[in-house]
Amino acid sequence: MGLSKRLAITGLLSLATTVLLFSASAVAEPLSRNSIGRDAERFIDQTMNSIEFNWDNVDEKVHEVIDDVADKFKHTYNKATKWAKTLTHESFPGVQVRMKEPKLCDPDVKQSRNKPKEDPLTLWLNGGPGCSSLTGLFMELGPCSVKEDGSGTEYNPYSWNSNSSVIFLDQPTNVGYSYGNSVSNTVSAAKDVYALLQVFFKEFPQYQRLDFHVAGESYAGHYIPAIGTEINEQNKKMATPLLRAPGIQHINLASLLIGNGLTDPLVQYEYYPKMACENSYGPVLSQATCDQMAASYSTCAGLIQRCYDSGSAFMCLPAASYCNQKMIGPYQMSGQNPYDVRKKCEGDNLCYPILGAVQDYLNRPEIMEELGAEVDNYKSCNMQVNFNFMLQGDWMKPFHRMVPPLLDDGVRILLYSGDADFICNWMGNKAWALDLEWSGKEKLNEKEDRKWKANGHHAGDVRRSGPLTFLRAFGAGHMVPYDKPAESLEMFNTWVSGKRL
Repeated sequence: MGLSKRLAITGLLSLATTVLLFSASAVAEPLSRNSIGRDAERFIDQTMNSIEFNWDNVDEKVHEVIDDVADKFKHTYNKATKWAKTLTHESFPGVQVRMKEPKLCDPDVKQSRNKPKEDPLTLWLNGGPGCSSLTGLFMELGPCSVKEDGSGTEYNPYSWNSNSSVIFLDQPTNVGYSYGNSVSNTVSAAKDVYALLQVFFKEFPQYQRLDFHVAGESYAGHYIPAIGTEINEQNKKMATPLLRAPGIQHINLASLLIGNGLTDPLVQYEYYPKMACENSYGPVLSQATCDQMAASYSTCAGLIQRCYDSGSAFMCLPAASYCNQKMIGPYQMSGQNPYDVRKKCEGDNLCYPILGAVQDYLNRPEIMEELGAEVDNYKSCNMQVNFNFMLQGDWMKPFHRMVPPLLDDGVRILLYSGDADFICNWMGNKAWALDLEWSGKEKLNEKEDRKWKANGHHAGDVRRSGPLTFLRAFGAGHMVPYDKPAESLEMFNTWVSGKRL
């Protein structure tokens, strides 16, 4: 499979409610630096200490990240962990997946709460880059939620495993409970995910015949198109016997779901001033500040376009640094929650105290022991991973370009956006959906928005053309399943059943 770089991965997989810990010695694509010349390396060395991270409202100093990361890579190999089984795959000889079934969350249900032998399988990914998908599991859409005080969990009646088995995967490496040699770009991370899926389907062939969906939010707007492309291209290779590696199974890729994602920065960054001053819930910034932001977009757009054209870190890194400072920085200085324009930022856990409770719960010794965790501590977001992706120019790259081939091959794609989110706002997401160059572009632009009804009321607006659907969810911020659990579950159930929203 062209894999040559050794790394170790752990991921939590919740097949509905039973959590399985996978600790894999996997192999990833080597990080290509051919496109980054000596000038680029000097540029990165000179600027790495001055980069401001604006995405997650975190003022992160590089030397503090470097000091902290040493602890992340320490493994507690001296702990006596009992593994039920070690999984391998002949086409990925470096992969060893250790499996354990702890008694956490809702142990009475093993997969989907409905018909696990028939219901689809969904992979869920949170973003960052560098943020754990256990946020999705324990805060948003998993079978149980961590209590506000972090003392335990409680049943979630709106879990997305109501009609689907769900995998919550910590990736890239060194995110959440995962550990090993890092990858620093989305494409390499997607190849790791594909390898892990092949090991998973070999061990659990009953899921291989089911429809498979990839869902996520935020920076998963990068991850999901890349993972979808990797799966789709590998599926195509299977049609040619000489290209088919031993034991590789076809993955029934049915759809992709991207919630409040970052996918086409060139289009999306233009809408930050409008979202800050003209959103449905009232302006956050003064009109003068929004005008200044709008005036900065021309330079920002030029930098992003150079990134799109070259694909090199030398061009992409300045775009991220400048655009985040000028287009996002003013909002962050307001003290308002960048994930919900209606709220003030609370605490130091990305503006949501519940994230601190989740982190506390997952750091409890008895929980880590039950899971077989082999890291010293759990962090909801690893800013070193975030920093590495930034240095490789991954932030501003045009992953929307991967979407048209998937649509043309019949993969359904849902873009859903909570309309109170600033950081990956619905305005920018709708704009890139309408601007996307594909066979259905003209029809999508000709159509008008329709009312989307869920939970018995007008819950949003929706527009569809062929396999592409855009949905604006009223009253939800960056994390739609957290803010609108009943409505998001109805959206998800309708979508994965193949029905129109």
